[in-house]
Formats: sequence, structure tokens, C-alpha cells
Amino acid sequence: MSENVAVIGVGHSKFGVRMDVNIPELCWESMKPAFETANLEPKDIDFFVVGNAGVWSSEAAVPALIAEYADLAPKGSMRVEAACASGSAAIRIGYTAIKSGIADIVLVLGVEKMRESPNPNVIELIGRFGSYFWEFENFGLTFPAYYALHGTAYMMKYGATEEDYARVAVKNHYYGAKNPYAQFQNEIDVETVMKSPYIAWPFKLFDCSPITDGSACVILASEEKVKELGIDEKIWILGQGAGTGSANMSRRESYTSLASATYAAEQAYKMAGIDIDDPTKYLDGANVHDCFTAPEIIAYEDLRFCKRGEGYKLIREEQTYIGGKIPVNIDGGLKAKGHPIGATGVSQAVEAYKQLLQKAEPGRQADINKGRWLTHNVGGTGHYTYVTIYGLEKR
Repeated sequence: MSENVAVIGVGHSKFGVRMDVNIPELCWESMKPAFETANLEPKDIDFFVVGNAGVWSSEAAVPALIAEYADLAPKGSMRVEAACASGSAAIRIGYTAIKSGIADIVLVLGVEKMRESPNPNVIELIGRFGSYFWEFENFGLTFPAYYALHGTAYMMKYGATEEDYARVAVKNHYYGAKNPYAQFQNEIDVETVMKSPYIAWPFKLFDCSPITDGSACVILASEEKVKELGIDEKIWILGQGAGTGSANMSRRESYTSLASATYAAEQAYKMAGIDIDDPTKYLDGANVHDCFTAPEIIAYEDLRFCKRGEGYKLIREEQTYIGGKIPVNIDGGLKAKGHPIGATGVSQAVEAYKQLLQKAEPGRQADINKGRWLTHNVGGTGHYTYVTIYGLEKR
């Protein structure tokens, strides 16, 4: 029988503009606490995976750089890129390495140092995660514009407003202000969002996630190793789904849903034994990919937290705050915590660990009574999606 896989150690750097450190130093900020929480040393790692897009930063050979800095050599490694879903893709590799039996303990690191390039360069490089020659070169589509297509389609079809999108930013800043690792630790109101300059209608400055430096780290272990090490504090990976979308947006059937996300969610729910028609009954909370405000609302529907066309009602009625139907992005999300591309999916896993073990900071700890947490990590505009279910009890 294939091994169950647990998260036994986690670490998280401060997200933001990190000109104070180089890439290995930024990595070590999250690796050190991960080793400490797992009570392990670098020599104990069988294999390590680094989620890193890295096209905007100086160093390309990040796994080798980290192996040298953290004394992981000559252990095997892999660098993984799946646009903004690189972190979850790295977790996928570590998870499958343990499931297959070729490793017992795997370190998964997500890192990005995006601020090493000027903003216009970063925006162009992110644009290459779409269909570059057709959409970026011909029409100048960058990611605010890509997601604005979805945001406007959703408004036209279901009647959501710019104020509804603003409410997502308000919620995520409210919780980001309580997260010491977040890039933005200031609360805002709807008026602040509405008064900010337009980037790509209907998105204004405060509807958009920032350009971020940061790292996050998890250590995964097989069930056998968990028993051997006597690990008390851990969470289990109960299921993970992965989906892929078309590169060219004109090939998409809908702009009010991401097909790769609905596919990945169905896989993850089935694997975790969760009723696909009523998943919120099984979940204490979720982290979803809010690179902009509208995609968070669309994620509510793709993940079946509500019916189609009712996602904006969840945020309007504050049902995704703590105490609501399902708390979402109570670490600040990408919007306020920050979005260092390769680190985001791993950061979500760190949050699942902290929430389920009730280690989140005061004011942003969800009520844990079902023992399961969901993460939803999207690369591009649904080019890749990973949905992962974590739990206190193994299946």
C-alpha cells in the first residue's frame, strides 16, 4: 500500500520587498523554522524540491545554491515551475516521491525574489505565462487585463459590482494586518479601494496582488517515518487534484470559471472522501488564489462553496470571514500577504498547518472542528491549478 504523507515541519519568511537578503538567505528564513518544527537537520532530508519561476531574479540554479548554503548536497533535488502554481507543483513532486516509496522525508521550498527586476520587466515576464506571441505581443495583455476579462464577464453574467470585488480586498487586508509575515499589514475600507487608480477595469490598484519577495518551506514525511520519529504535531495530505487549461484565452468556453480548477477540485474531493456537492460541511477553511479580487469570488464557485452566480453574495454577506460559512484567506491571501510566485502554494500549505493545529496568530485563527483545510493555487489564468486537502486525521 502506498504511504500516507504528512506535513511535519513548516517555515515562512517575511513577505515584501526584501532587498536586505540574497536568495539563499531568504530561503533559509523559512527553512530554519521548518527544520526546527520537524526536529530534523539537513542531513535527514532524502530529496528536496524548489518551486521557483525565477525569470526575474539573478540566480537560476536555486536548488544547487540552497544545497550549498544549507548543507543539503549531495541529496537529489528538482526545480519546478508552473507559473503562479509552482509552489503547489513542488508539493506535488514531494508528495508523489513519498507515495512512490523513493523517499521518506522530502523538503519542499518555494521562493521568489521578484524585486530584483524593474516592475515593467516583471509585468512583461508574468505576461509570458499566458499565450505570449498571440495575446501579449499582439494585444498587450498583461495579467491584470487577463483577469479583468474574467472580472467583467462575471459582473455582466451575475450582477456583481466593483464594490463586491472591493470587499474581497477589505477582508484580506483585515486579516493580513494580523499576520506578521504579510507584505501589507494595514486595514482598508471599501472607499479606499474604490478611490484607488484603475489598473485594468474593473480592477483598481487595491484589487491587485503586489510584486513580492519571499520564501516558504514545508517538510513532508511518510507515515512510517512519522511513527519512527514520534511526530505529534503534523497534518496529512488527504487529496490533491491537478488541472491544466488552454494557453490561448480564445479557446476557453467560459470566463466566469476556470476549467482546470473545477477539474482539480473534483479530483481532490474524491481522493479526500469529501462530498463534491457540499464540501463546506467537511472544511474548516480555505486558502484560494486571489491574485486579483474577482478570482477569489470565482474560486468560491469553482470549489463549490456555493452555487454558480452566488459567490459575490458570500463576500457581500461576510460568509468568508471567521465565523461565516467558510473562512477564506484569513492569512491575508495573495492580496495582502503578498504573492512571491514560486512560494505562494507552499505558503498556503504552511497556513493549513498553522490553522489546523491552531497555531495562527490572535484574531485570525479559525474554529477547527472538522479537521480539514483546502488550498487552491492557480498558475496563469487557470493554465494550471492545484487543489489540495489537508487534514488532522489520515484517511
